Amino acid sequence: MKVLISPESVEEALSIIDCKMDILDVKNTKEGSLGAQFPWNTKRVVEHTAPRGIKTSATLGDLPFKPGTAALAAFGVATCGVTYVKAGLYGCKTRDEAFQMMDAVRKAVRMVSDTADVVAAGYADWRRFGGLSAEDLVLASADAKCDLVMVDTAIKDGKTLFDNMSVQELKDFCALARKHGMGVALAGSLKFEHLDMLFDINPDLIGVRGVVCEGKDRTSRISVEKTNRFVDLVNSMTAQRGAALPAAAGN
Repeated sequence: MKVLISPESVEEALSIIDCKMDILDVKNTKEGSLGAQFPWNTKRVVEHTAPRGIKTSATLGDLPFKPGTAALAAFGVATCGVTYVKAGLYGCKTRDEAFQMMDAVRKAVRMVSDTADVVAAGYADWRRFGGLSAEDLVLASADAKCDLVMVDTAIKDGKTLFDNMSVQELKDFCALARKHGMGVALAGSLKFEHLDMLFDINPDLIGVRGVVCEGKDRTSRISVEKTNRFVDLVNSMTAQRGAALPAAAGN
């Protein structure tokens, strides 16, 4: 299970560049859950991370249903050299709308890069604002030939991923995505105490910000100490579970 950390500025990104997270996510929390960062900032982060072999992702925003706008944003982000291009499908209400958005995003990214992964991002709290369901998110993303699919939370009011979807719903989400050949990412105000459940669900990737910030929520500055502690704990738990597999298989 890989760890993605989301700084909201170049300065924050550079402060944690040695923290050994798997992916450094470039976003702008002032513009929403998956708010888009300015391209000049995204480019600066990539200029520092690429020589170190650090993977980067960038969000296109909590997008309305405007495939042309999304495609143009995706083209711009892809030119910055990021590893993952992530589109938040906030304005999509149906599977067909989500397909149109992600098909346009993928085509735009492929005009620039054959290797950047295209990520369709939906929301675990879709029921709260009448958004796209998790099932329709997966099916539309598969039809659009996306590489990964994820859920985050759109409404940042203290409710977490697990307040909006049950463990079984999340397992079903992961299973359906993998059935269609896509990777899976989970995010949404995740905390240290959620790690056991996350390992049980077993996504490919988890994304965090608030849990590694100096204050009590995502609006404060990222802490290097908390980032290191979180990444080290995930790596330690991964190693422990890996070591336990042979014994379990032999029983």
